[in-house]
Amino acid sequence: QVQLVESGGGLVQPGGSLRLSCAGAGSIFRFYSTAWYRQAPGKQREFVAGITSGGSPNYADSVKGRFTISRDNTKTTVYLQMNSLKPEDTAVYYCKVDGPAEYWGQGTQVTVSS
Repeated sequence: QVQLVESGGGLVQPGGSLRLSCAGAGSIFRFYSTAWYRQAPGKQREFVAGITSGGSPNYADSVKGRFTISRDNTKTTVYLQMNSLKPEDTAVYYCKVDGPAEYWGQGTQVTVSS
């Protein structure tokens, strides 16, 4: 069983920044692709950003140029740096690993509001 723990969410004003973290054990991110998803109230969960085991990132068009996904050198934590936040970025953000099965974290709330 793979356990993923997200943190870093909170309330921020439009234009502000947050950095989300997804911690996993056993250097899991070294072997599998990892992605961030989000789900706003009343909407389907959507892809935000992903990073392959080799370190190649990709982004949803809605966040390109504002969000950056990265991984630490020990490969135990994946980050999502979110800049120039907008109210429409408000959602619960989830970390997912595509391993032998799909593994999801519990989510962290991000609220962008003045």
